[in-house]
Amino acid sequence: VQLQASGGGLVQTGGSLRLSCVASGRTFSSYAMGWFRQAPGKEREFAAAISWSGGSTYYADSVKDRFTISRNNAKNTVYLQMNSLKPEDTAVYYCAASYSDYDVPQKRSYEYDYWGQGTQVTVSS
Repeated sequence: VQLQASGGGLVQTGGSLRLSCVASGRTFSSYAMGWFRQAPGKEREFAAAISWSGGSTYYADSVKDRFTISRNNAKNTVYLQMNSLKPEDTAVYYCAASYSDYDVPQKRSYEYDYWGQGTQVTVSS
């Protein structure tokens, strides 16, 4: 599976961005998808995940109620809608794919098999 993330950019505090991640190579609908992020000088952290059917989602507490993950299996694409952005959301955002026999979201990075190249999100104060 090849993953291509896009949609990052520079936004002011309180603004919104929508990230997209397009997958190719294998059956997208067989993979749970996730978004992780890494801020400068910090370890990569989980942000949001969605099951392969899209029926279940899971969020880190830091983004809950502000970010929404969704997917369109017909377009092989997963999205991350980010609202009410804060300077602490500044990071490189990575999408990832996890093959699973179960239709559940995955929140641990070691559960993911494929990673995209990352897209930079910068939130100015």
